Amino acid sequence: MLKGKELLEKARSLSNRPEEQIARACGYVGPSGRVLKKSFYRALVEAKGYRLPETPGGGGGGTKGRQAEFRTRVHGNGNLLIGQAYTRRLGLVPGQEFRIQLHAETGSIWLVALDGSEEQADQSQESDQADDLDQAQDEG
Repeated sequence: MLKGKELLEKARSLSNRPEEQIARACGYVGPSGRVLKKSFYRALVEAKGYRLPETPGGGGGGTKGRQAEFRTRVHGNGNLLIGQAYTRRLGLVPGQEFRIQLHAETGSIWLVALDGSEEQADQSQESDQADDLDQAQDEG
């Protein structure tokens, strides 16, 4: 990653190009190939002679990358994505199954991990609920 005078000269020579190409040509690319725009802009400002305040967490203004925000939204197709950051944090593995419990009064959703015994208990509970419904219809 270019810094200081070298950065300014390279950026000036490529000033007719899109910002992303300039940042890439100056070496501001992460290991995944993503352009590090914030780091690039910060380096440009510092190369111009301005000192920026240090960001929390130390370092030269760098960040820890993308962080889990504990926020999500319902997608257009109705799906609600939890995301890898959370499944990894909870130690969940592909293929693991859960029972979804909806708690309308609190607006919460619980995922209850299933194993063989819980699955059988769920089927038994569903059967009991169906029997109760049949009995209520017979009485009514």
